[in-house]
Amino acid sequence: MSKKIQRNYLEINFLEDLKENSDFSKNYSINLVDPADFQLNKFFYKNIGKKHHWVDRLIWTEKQWIDYVSDKNIKTYVLKNEKDLVGYFELILHSEKNEVEIAYLGLLEEYQNKKIGSYLLSAAIKNSFLNKPKRVWVHTCSLDHKNALNNYIARGMKIFKSETVFL
Repeated sequence: MSKKIQRNYLEINFLEDLKENSDFSKNYSINLVDPADFQLNKFFYKNIGKKHHWVDRLIWTEKQWIDYVSDKNIKTYVLKNEKDLVGYFELILHSEKNEVEIAYLGLLEEYQNKKIGSYLLSAAIKNSFLNKPKRVWVHTCSLDHKNALNNYIARGMKIFKSETVFL
């Protein structure tokens, strides 16, 4: 039995279009993971993704994880509440098209539904524009968190493509 999934692709073309949520506790910080640490990416991917059907990377070997996070076009940022891990996002710079893809973005379950996602997404968009791309884009689907699509739209992103797929 296949499952019907709605997938939406969204973009934002100018940092000025960001409707930022920056009013947040000083206890939270977002930092680039440097040097790259595949264990962090793997941890977040598995723990956040388990409820949202993130399965593609579950079969990756340690070498595949290391190769991925070591790519100069991949940037990982981690959100912490003081020293506790909260969430993350991965940015992929597509230099040939001069665009940045927000590849993964999410919060650990205990931090969901507290309006932290809007703060995390605002930071992802702002950090994406550090590369001066012509656009920043992301895709989300009906398997993602129930507030994901609304969060992208509320931050100023616009849907440029929608499709229905079956898993």
